[in-house]
Amino acid sequence: MSLPKYKRALLKISGEALAGDGGYGINTSVINQVAEEIKTVHDQNIQLGVVIGGGNIFRGLAAAAKGMDRASSDYMGMLATCINALALQDALESVGVQTRVQSAIEMAQIAEPYIRRKAVRHLEKGRVVIFSAGTGNPYFTTDTAAALRGMEINAEVILKATNVDGIYTKDPKKFDDATKVAKITHHEALSQGLQVIDSTAISLCMDNKMPIVIFKLMEDGNIMKVLKGDTVGSIIYS
Repeated sequence: MSLPKYKRALLKISGEALAGDGGYGINTSVINQVAEEIKTVHDQNIQLGVVIGGGNIFRGLAAAAKGMDRASSDYMGMLATCINALALQDALESVGVQTRVQSAIEMAQIAEPYIRRKAVRHLEKGRVVIFSAGTGNPYFTTDTAAALRGMEINAEVILKATNVDGIYTKDPKKFDDATKVAKITHHEALSQGLQVIDSTAISLCMDNKMPIVIFKLMEDGNIMKVLKGDTVGSIIYS
């Protein structure tokens, strides 16, 4: 196996991806496969932080659109990410990967509070750190949380694992003429209003020259391929 291009990365996993074909809840076969993929990365001594979404359980923005108070619905979404984080922690530790869950909302019985220096120390000790509860603030998505945590832990790249294999000019599930975009700058992604990642997250990454790779989660070896620098998915760069 070739040497990895990146030594420290932040992996963002969408909650929807954990639901598999069911569309809701946690698919145990999916989360076990994700754990095996992360173990492969861990075995190569790559330091990995993980931000996990909660859309498979509750989507705050969707609830707000139906009349629920936006702040309340976002906090509910944050709690959903904590459920996913604990499920991923269990799956990872069952395959021998030491983990720590850190939460932006204090809940001492199940997770450490988020402390940047402590998170970095865990990474240096070879533990996978799972960041839950987003940024701890309403009105911010878990994409933005991933960008923020990536900067804070000095990651070299943000990996966004989704249900699609990259960036398209249109939704490939709805439009047959959608074409894949292999490379695009942060500025172009913002100006074109691409929906594959939150604009606030792109802006934050642009300001800090952080590359973002968007790829399909449920393809064997994809996470490791990205970290080796193989051409997988789409990259947003400065």
